Amino acid sequence: MALDPLNPTPEYLAFWRERHVCTLTTLRPDGTPHVVPVGVTYDPEAGVARVISSRHSKKIRNVLAAAPGTARAAVCQMQGKRWATLEGHAVIRTEEAAVAEAVARYAERYQRTPSPNPDRVVLEIRLDRAMGRG
Repeated sequence: MALDPLNPTPEYLAFWRERHVCTLTTLRPDGTPHVVPVGVTYDPEAGVARVISSRHSKKIRNVLAAAPGTARAAVCQMQGKRWATLEGHAVIRTEEAAVAEAVARYAERYQRTPSPNPDRVVLEIRLDRAMGRG
């Protein structure tokens, strides 16, 4: 079922606030999908989903390898018959405030603060599509 990522139903948003391991799909330079497990936070007010990572990871390199403004990414989570996917254009944020906000949101959703990492960046998905079934 298609949904508005900027105006999710209360049930959809509640599902994204539960603690779930998610998957992130980025595209390699050859166009093949790269899928990895990640923690994700969803911020419909800002229209973004965030994934924290080391700047040296393959997922970050995939986004940076795309032509500016063309990298796409999707995050998905599921539990039983419930599932939710968010898609959009991916950008890498390195600003200290953006990284701190992403870490704080991650700590809130996953009830743990990640270890300090001077190479941490944020893969931010600027959302234009949401799907799911609750």
